[in-house]
Amino acid sequence: MATRIEQLAKPKPNLLKCPDRRSAYWRDRLPEKKQGETTTFELTPRWSQLCERRQREPVFPENRWRSPIWEVSMAALRASATERVCALAKHRQPKPGWQPDRPLLAKPKTAVGTVVLSSRIGQLACPKKVVTPLRLQIETRPTLASLQPRTLSSRLRLLATPKPSHPQYQLDRPVSWPVPVPAQEAVASNRVQVLAQPKPRKGLFEGYNPFSVNPAARMPTSPRGSWS
Repeated sequence: MATRIEQLAKPKPNLLKCPDRRSAYWRDRLPEKKQGETTTFELTPRWSQLCERRQREPVFPENRWRSPIWEVSMAALRASATERVCALAKHRQPKPGWQPDRPLLAKPKTAVGTVVLSSRIGQLACPKKVVTPLRLQIETRPTLASLQPRTLSSRLRLLATPKPSHPQYQLDRPVSWPVPVPAQEAVASNRVQVLAQPKPRKGLFEGYNPFSVNPAARMPTSPRGSWS
């Protein structure tokens, strides 16, 4: 019997070399081809009845609809309407309080010709005052020469003065300025020189060794880890 290591050392089988199987189960050989015909389906009596064409009723009045004019039967000529049919045949009556619409050219009453207008009605009958457009208002404004001189108040003078800058306000530093002497005489330390160097760029797997063991894994286990 092969050990566990020998079983894991064997290569995996190539499942793609097997032909396409039509069955859902793994079989030792391909399914045999059928010699007979394909499967035939047999319809039930109900299905056969539903597949047939719908037949018309024997008493269907087919000749009546061929022309818009047909003969009236004797039973229809001798029929007498009932009271319910007569009531439904009448047109709908309006409600008791209904009145027809007033015509547009109604004849005025006699009292309208002898009425006396009041002061309020005369005021409302006057045409509405037209609002002057903005362009005309600007043209009718008085000029500066016609205006009388005005004296400004202390509050207006205070609001008109520009806002002073803060005593500690400093202007923006110019783009080019002289380098100070301490910066010119400064000596960079080793750490500053290391940080000033550009960071080297490596490839994605450059310098990667998959067989290297982490130094932390080489350390022996602690007494606490050995208890487990």
